[in-house]
Amino acid sequence: MTAGLVVITRPLVDAMPLVDPLIRHGFPSLIEPLLEIVIVPPPQGVDRANVQAVLITSSNGVRAFAAGFDWRDRPAFTVGTGSAASARDAGFERVESADGTVEDLAALVARRCDPGAGTLLHVAGSVVAGDLSGRLATTGFHVKRLVLYDARLATALSVGVREALVGGRVAAVLFFSPRTARTFVRLATAAAVAPACCAVSALCLSPAVAEVLGAIPWRDVRVAARPNRAALLALLGIPAEALSADQNP
Repeated sequence: MTAGLVVITRPLVDAMPLVDPLIRHGFPSLIEPLLEIVIVPPPQGVDRANVQAVLITSSNGVRAFAAGFDWRDRPAFTVGTGSAASARDAGFERVESADGTVEDLAALVARRCDPGAGTLLHVAGSVVAGDLSGRLATTGFHVKRLVLYDARLATALSVGVREALVGGRVAAVLFFSPRTARTFVRLATAAAVAPACCAVSALCLSPAVAEVLGAIPWRDVRVAARPNRAALLALLGIPAEALSADQNP
């Protein structure tokens, strides 16, 4: 891909680990958080004794859980490698990643856990993608959704991103969720910079992300081979061995 700015639409704490690998491979970046993560107080009465495992669908969930609870002795099952790394860093003793989607996580949990062994604690935000609880309920599991953070949408694109788009300096925008992709479309349209995206590649973590970007005339829309950061950055031409050197799961 032609060198140029890469816009990272993740929250700041999740975007920062991507900056150095991008720069080292010739892609300066702009961080444009389209979500602000606000941790909320945990509810009372969580019965730790009855929890057989913790289900985590984002690194935000790991951080929110760590802020509200001091125990890490239950197995943690995560949707991807990034959230698995966050769970290990947070001190979870046993971590296993589905390295895929919510559906892959549900299948992994169904293989590893016993419906009669206790509650599955799903650490989540106020808005969730997919129906993890519903999928596991069909196989007899009881899932308790624990809302520990709120993801608040941005209300406008930053001046820097608007100017970079209009000036033709943006090569690609990285999208990690349908919610942030929809937000970008709405804000770019409101700011009248959507036409400038005709020279920009939209790089998407999954087909579900790509599906909501059609209102903008992108140069092209590409989907990662796997729903993880390494596969997404590979769309920029960064080879797998270079990603391994960057330790970018």
